[in-house]
Amino acid sequence: MGNLVNELKRDIQYRHGMNACLNCGVCTAVCPAAEVYEYSPREVMNICQSEDEAWLIKLLKSDKIWFCGQCFSCKTRCPRSNSPATVILALRRLSVRHGYFAESEKGRQQLFAKRIFGENMLKRGYTLVAENISPEHFPELGENWEYYYEHMAQMREWWDVPMNKQNSAGSHRVIPEKDMEELRAIYQKTGAVALMEAVEKGMEKKLGSKAEVEKFWENWVETADSRNYEIKDN
Repeated sequence: MGNLVNELKRDIQYRHGMNACLNCGVCTAVCPAAEVYEYSPREVMNICQSEDEAWLIKLLKSDKIWFCGQCFSCKTRCPRSNSPATVILALRRLSVRHGYFAESEKGRQQLFAKRIFGENMLKRGYTLVAENISPEHFPELGENWEYYYEHMAQMREWWDVPMNKQNSAGSHRVIPEKDMEELRAIYQKTGAVALMEAVEKGMEKKLGSKAEVEKFWENWVETADSRNYEIKDN
């Protein structure tokens, strides 16, 4: 048994999600992601139970662990009360800690999650603000959202939910600094900050420099598609 396998088995979510899987395939049968991606929760569980280090590393480097939408349909239908979705969370953390996430296109999108959702949490106390949802990145929201995006401050004054006011209603409120300090302390103590730092370090190692990471980020900001950045072979 390798070091990665042991590390995975120590994860509390892995222990909660893996209960002697018999590889029946019910999880894959009910999985919405399996309908549209080359993804099978059954395969993931089988690799984990095999305790094969080489298979595990290949899984951690793949897109597969990032396809799960965390709907937990698998947990509700499993005859052994396994939770592949919970196991996936443990695998994602393991992949980030060791930098394997940067080997896959879906994994590299963790940089966007870190810089938007993660940093919003540490700065604002919630993951998403309307300013993040630009019409260029979300054209499917249509003309109404485009109008709101361009007139956001004015419209929120009309609705009496102004932006950036302490303890006001809505997701643009400002949370008191005392509360933010407590939240940051929780993120630090639970290892969330370390994981966010690992995302930056993993991307820097994969792309070769901090400057290239910034180019990757800027490319996504401009095009809304991480595939538009060409990954050079190391």
